Formats: sequence, C-alpha cells, structure tokens
Amino acid sequence: MAYKIDLPLAKADILRFKSGDELFLNGVIYTARDAAHQKIHKLLQENQPLPFPLENQVIYYAGPAPAPDGKPIGSIGPTTSDRMDPFTPELLERGLAAVIGKGPRAPEVRAAFQQKQALYLGAIGGAGALLARSVIAAEIIAFPELGTEAVRRLTVKDFPATVIYDTRGGDLYSRA
Repeated sequence: MAYKIDLPLAKADILRFKSGDELFLNGVIYTARDAAHQKIHKLLQENQPLPFPLENQVIYYAGPAPAPDGKPIGSIGPTTSDRMDPFTPELLERGLAAVIGKGPRAPEVRAAFQQKQALYLGAIGGAGALLARSVIAAEIIAFPELGTEAVRRLTVKDFPATVIYDTRGGDLYSRA
C-alpha cells in the first residue's frame, strides 16, 4: 500500500505499516551519517543535550552534494546503513521512530526495530538527484565542521521511502 504521511511519525501510523509499504513523507527529517552518529553517541554518553529531538523523529543516512543555484540541496541519496548499526539501538531506545538508508542491518539491529516499535525505511540508491526534488528546505543544525556529513534539518514534501523492516518483524529483503 502507499501512504502520504505527515511527520513527526505517530505511533499509530508506525504500527500499521508493513514491510513493502510505500510512504511519501511530509515534514521534517534529519540527516546523519557515520561521523555525526559518533558525535551524537558521545553527547548521549556525556548526558549532553542533542542538537535535535529524537522522539518520534526520522533520521536519513545521507550527506548531500552542494546545492545548485536556486535549489535547497544537491543530490541526496542514501548511504549504506550498516555503518550506523553500532549506534541505532541506542537512538531507538531514546524514541527515534524511523531511519532511512539502504541495505540490510545486523540481526540485533533488526530485532531492536521490532522491540522498540520503530521502522527501517529504504530509499533508492543512485537516485539522489530525484530524491533532492522532494527537499523544499535544508539547514545545517549541528556539526558544521563535518562538511557534507553535518546534521541537516530537511523539510520534505512527498519524500519516497519504502518500509523495509516493520514492527511485526516483517523484512522486505527476506522476500526478495
């Protein structure tokens, strides 16, 4: 099924989605890749405030290309998700609702999505220029020293993502 969804994600929505469902996200998502996850982890370990809320939010594993003239962002395709596996359960524990990336996750991370009733969403690798069309605003909000890996707040309209892991243990990759 296909759904247009307003963000932040409501728990009722999270629970109804099944692996294979197509979502069109509207609202705010945050970008964070490897280096940003390490910094976020350090802030959590030091009991410091985070640069953005986690509760019911979505993180997109992406680092954009520079924005062309007149555009809010350049190409913004997903990066391989398993590099964030060491950090994902900790973020889900703190209320993160979903992440967007590509590729399979470790078994313990798949289990964490189900246990914490969160979603793993996939975006199409190699389609970053098309995905950028769904971004209507972009702002660096943390770790500007990381360059393309800085955390950005993206406002998106009909950003396409597919449910890979749902809250009932459904796994789109296992059906492929």
